[in-house]
Amino acid sequence: MDSEDDMHDANDVESLEDFYSGDTAIDSDDAADGDYEFIDNDSEDEYDDFTSHRNQQNYTILSEADIRQWQENDILKISTVLSISKIEASILLRHYSWSVSKVNDEWFADEEKVRNTVGLLERPVVEFPNAREMTCGICFEDFPSDMMSTVACGHPFCNTCWAGYLGTSINDGPGCLTLRCPDPSCAAAVGQDMINMLACEEDKQKYARYFLRSYIEDNRKAKWCPAPGCDYAVDFVVGSAHYDVSCRCSHGFCWSCTEEAHRPVDCGTVCKWIMKNSAESENMNWILANSKPCPKCKRPIEKNQGCMHITCTPPCKFEFCWLCLGAWSEHGERTGGFYACNRYETAKQEGVYDETEKRREMAKNSLERYTHYYERWASNQSSRQKALQDLQQMQSVHLEKLSDIQCQPESQLKFIIEAWTQIVECRRVLKWTYAYGYYLPEHEHAKRRFFEYMQGEAEAGLERLHQCAEKELQVYLTAEGPSKEFNEFRTKLAGLTSVTRNYFENLVRALENGLADVDSHGACSRSTSSKTLGGSRSKSGRGKGTTSSKSGSSSRNIDDSSHWSCEHCTFANVRSATICQMCHNRR
Repeated sequence: MDSEDDMHDANDVESLEDFYSGDTAIDSDDAADGDYEFIDNDSEDEYDDFTSHRNQQNYTILSEADIRQWQENDILKISTVLSISKIEASILLRHYSWSVSKVNDEWFADEEKVRNTVGLLERPVVEFPNAREMTCGICFEDFPSDMMSTVACGHPFCNTCWAGYLGTSINDGPGCLTLRCPDPSCAAAVGQDMINMLACEEDKQKYARYFLRSYIEDNRKAKWCPAPGCDYAVDFVVGSAHYDVSCRCSHGFCWSCTEEAHRPVDCGTVCKWIMKNSAESENMNWILANSKPCPKCKRPIEKNQGCMHITCTPPCKFEFCWLCLGAWSEHGERTGGFYACNRYETAKQEGVYDETEKRREMAKNSLERYTHYYERWASNQSSRQKALQDLQQMQSVHLEKLSDIQCQPESQLKFIIEAWTQIVECRRVLKWTYAYGYYLPEHEHAKRRFFEYMQGEAEAGLERLHQCAEKELQVYLTAEGPSKEFNEFRTKLAGLTSVTRNYFENLVRALENGLADVDSHGACSRSTSSKTLGGSRSKSGRGKGTTSSKSGSSSRNIDDSSHWSCEHCTFANVRSATICQMCHNRR
């Protein structure tokens, strides 16, 4: 039975390698020219559809000026179509969350109902009297008519009471945008014209700020960038497949949950992972793994001294043995008996290692498993932050310096920026794959093996790229003049960038598909390997690569006796080489 299981495992591993490699080959002429076209750029297959869709921007970044302009355009549209004032149009749009289509639909369906709901009265409730003096409905003082004001309802109030009413409402928060007449029985809306006429300058500015922000905060298609101190907003195409957004402030976040960008992991997993990282449950796991309950009051006690004589905290004060949890009065010389805590059979008979030990062992294992994934998650986050700093430093300082040293225009050095950009993105993806792995059900062994294989291949490729960009580049940054080897470095870094990008796009696609390429027997679907993963793909009549068969080996061979393809990075090496010129792995 064991041998049969081993045989299945061996077949699964071969299937994983076969699936991931895709049995691809690189044209020898291309390899000799140093052309790292691992992907046929003219190809129109599903891979290109995937990358083009990934790079398609389905959102618009809005500055404060953009928001104000969009807001004014919407107000003008409603004002023109419905033949109402801009003040009334703005009241309507705020009520319907700045949806132009919603306003039009509701208005033309039942105008009278909309007017009553929003407070846009066609006729005044009371006639504004023509008397020289009138009584304010708030302070009940008499004022000249030129010191009284009213909205569409006709209820008169003195300007001083209006200013106090408006000021109090504005200082209470954004609710001032839906103000109604001060008369308790009146629902007439108070528009921005009253604010501009009667409020103080400070209150006017606050109201204008609330008004501007309402365009984003009340709009289901727009959100503020969650980065601290960022004033940009994002207008998103609702219904798009991917939710990752990159703001002009360089902060990437998920449109759906506003957490940092976490593709390919879904929002639910991210929410659980973040809560787990901050919840007290992990501290409780630590307590359970490093403490024991008092046998009398069951309060958890952490041992902080060397001896085994434990005294519980007041008011319990029960004295017991740390090892067996028995009363200390029954131990050792104090009773004339023998010390039996060192005997496993005795402890087992007393039930010490039953439920309590099981719970403690489970808590310890759970904590160790969580720590494994969290440390790698946090380490990649740290590496990403450092890579982002290095990218910014490269763009602002080093690129110009390297251009002077190597006597090449900066436009010819963009491959370095592309490499660092790829590193930053791959670190982000890799970080979240560890959260994905933590919640991947342990009983799905085939999926876990496939996931760990793909994750390992992607991580190994990223480490080669990161090391090349971080360490080997320093040689040319500190050189005193142009280097003959710089073009070789260009070829190597560009090739590693391309290979790493392929690895991670394959990994992202697999996770977003729920690792669906793993069949019920634990092996990977071979039918999609040539298109889905790794390497160049040929099309009938114009493909560059040729496919070679495999017999019991996971290495990829080229249909050319003068070259061999590295199984780690797919670089085509000359036959005489024993170490890959790209990734330095042995043949």
